[in-house]
Amino acid sequence: MNNKAVKIFLSVVLAVVLVCGAIAVGDVILNGREPQAVPAAATAAETQAPESTAPTEQPVTLSFLSVGDNLIHDGIYEQANRRAGGSSYDFSFCYERIADTVAAADIATINQETPIAQSYDPSGYPLFNSPVELGQEVQKIGFDVVNMANNHMLDKTAKGLLESIEFWDGEDGVVRTGAYKNADDLANVEYIERDGLKIGLVGITQYTNGLSLPENSELEIIYTSETDTIERKIKAAAESCDAVVVNVHWGSEYTTTPSQDQRNLAKQMASWGADVIIGHHPHVLQPVEWIDNDGGSRTLVAYSLGNFISQQNTAARVIGGMLHYDMTIDPQSGSVTVGNVKFETIVTHYVSGSHDVQIYPLSEYTDQLASRQAGRLKQSDFSVAYIENFVQDVIPAEFLSQ
Repeated sequence: MNNKAVKIFLSVVLAVVLVCGAIAVGDVILNGREPQAVPAAATAAETQAPESTAPTEQPVTLSFLSVGDNLIHDGIYEQANRRAGGSSYDFSFCYERIADTVAAADIATINQETPIAQSYDPSGYPLFNSPVELGQEVQKIGFDVVNMANNHMLDKTAKGLLESIEFWDGEDGVVRTGAYKNADDLANVEYIERDGLKIGLVGITQYTNGLSLPENSELEIIYTSETDTIERKIKAAAESCDAVVVNVHWGSEYTTTPSQDQRNLAKQMASWGADVIIGHHPHVLQPVEWIDNDGGSRTLVAYSLGNFISQQNTAARVIGGMLHYDMTIDPQSGSVTVGNVKFETIVTHYVSGSHDVQIYPLSEYTDQLASRQAGRLKQSDFSVAYIENFVQDVIPAEFLSQ
């Protein structure tokens, strides 16, 4: 090939390069630029875009509200029957002043003191039974956890307890604790889930008023004396859930001082993994306090929140509390921090007992209302100041709402 031919050939090659705009040299793609040397150590994997990293799970805070004994005396359901025109029961009046507070909590818990056994007529003291409309109202206003473990759970025998279990199992969004259909049900960990977190639940009682399950019954109840069972339940809940709340029916009625047995069991349950312990049964307030655990964690204990609603007839028994608290759970470390604890005082107000039984937040209660109750309660100085002083004598200042 002569020089002219060589020049023509090179011109053609150059034109092809310019038209195509790119050639591959080794592992480098050239786009009309000088080829760059590829480091000998470079690999295909190193030249790929890095994989995206999943975001780190952040701590989650859930708001809780716990209340005491929902104790439905006959005057309360008779009032509800009148408000429904005699053909049904309307309990909304009882709870309308605190319903928004209940609904605002991520998780709200209540001790349902009276059975809801559908094959029995409603009844009051001493063997209680409440109509299904009561349970439906409890669900409607926003309670998520219903503790069934208490001294009246067998008031309508084993049959009534089973019917109560079946009722609560049929209420959407409600999780029961403290009563079990059989041994397998007892062995399961009951829990409620929010924002991907599981809150384990345990319910136990010290008494069933001398009543007991028949020997051939499959139903199960956990008594405070059965510490081995309690330990297993709490540890199983702590192992499989992110936090644990225990409801316990204990202590002596009408005393504001926890017994040593209450304090001892509370410390044991805290050591087994309970993050919060909510107490019931005395029908009056008992203190709220912290238990310090090994490892630096703390367990919140409310020994008794008193009556949520009732027709009991002394000043101490119409003063109750709603306990607000937050749980912050760190999915990475597994730590649980209970904080922002505030006790909100409530008052059950009624005068005639058959048409005006209602729960008031103390913030909405007045001396005029209190004076109407004073005679019935045989407490001539019953007033807002009386209520505030009573609560301050029982509940430590650090927990009182300002």
